[in-house]
Amino acid sequence: MAKPLDLLVGVVVIRFLTSCALLFVLTGGTALAQQAQPAQQGAGTPQAPIATFRSAVEVVTISASVKTRGGKVVRDLQQSDFEVLDSGVPVALKDFYAGESAISLAVLLDISGSMAVAGNINRAREAVTMAAMNLRNNSDEVALFTFDSELREVIDFTTDLTVFERLNLKGTPWGITSLYDAIGASARRVAERSNKHRALLVITDGVDTGSRLSAAEVSGIVPVYLLAVVSPLDHPDGELEAKPNEERRVLQTSLVDLARWTGGDTHFASVPSHTSVALQSILGELRHQYLLTFEPGVRQGWHPLEVRVKKRNLVVHARGGYVAGARAGS
Repeated sequence: MAKPLDLLVGVVVIRFLTSCALLFVLTGGTALAQQAQPAQQGAGTPQAPIATFRSAVEVVTISASVKTRGGKVVRDLQQSDFEVLDSGVPVALKDFYAGESAISLAVLLDISGSMAVAGNINRAREAVTMAAMNLRNNSDEVALFTFDSELREVIDFTTDLTVFERLNLKGTPWGITSLYDAIGASARRVAERSNKHRALLVITDGVDTGSRLSAAEVSGIVPVYLLAVVSPLDHPDGELEAKPNEERRVLQTSLVDLARWTGGDTHFASVPSHTSVALQSILGELRHQYLLTFEPGVRQGWHPLEVRVKKRNLVVHARGGYVAGARAGS
């Protein structure tokens, strides 16, 4: 049987090799992230979140996606179709971008111990591969991070999507789930990318057991899309309400709020067809986001935002606010 350190040989574009190897030794080699290597041939009204980005800058930029009530992405809107309210007051847009462009996507895979339940880790692994298959090789860029109690980079941002064809994510889930800490750290990584359309895709069972940060505290960086993997027994109808237990109620009031605050969305998947539909929806929405830019308000503190489209019967996903002035922090 290969030693834990041997499992790290051939990892595709991976950083933090020394710390990952040390963690493998300390945990007896059970963590999954460090095993990533090329395969062998052959709910209530929430409180306003305290965003973790700095807004004491010249402009605030909002990524907004627009769909019909039936879920079809709307691609032909103009600047005059939008209205942005900062703390209830309309603001003038300084800049506007509409159009399809390359995507920067960070995929964050939960490999903590809770993922061993009901085969959720297998559904999550499949989702990672399917996400890469739905991107455009040599155009879109993607990175892969995994986490349990710690965040680890498995694949740095790359436009060569063939690396995912050689990726082996087999292993035993282990450890506590520092979900929100991992979201915050990986979201900051994707926020540094230069592509206009950027987002974080989180693949998890939705249970946080060890974060220092809250959902609200990591909600102001980039759009966060959540793909919650669940057992078919808990998800027989493919609906959010199909699992009326405490874990689902926690998920509704934390992760769902997090996605909504950031301008992202939440999807549930118990079979491959759910995953396929969810990823097509997420990436189609992300690829055609509108970018709206305006000057921040002078009042320090939390500024709630509302983005409206003047045309009726359209659904807008955009982040719920920003922090201006001395309270802002990164």
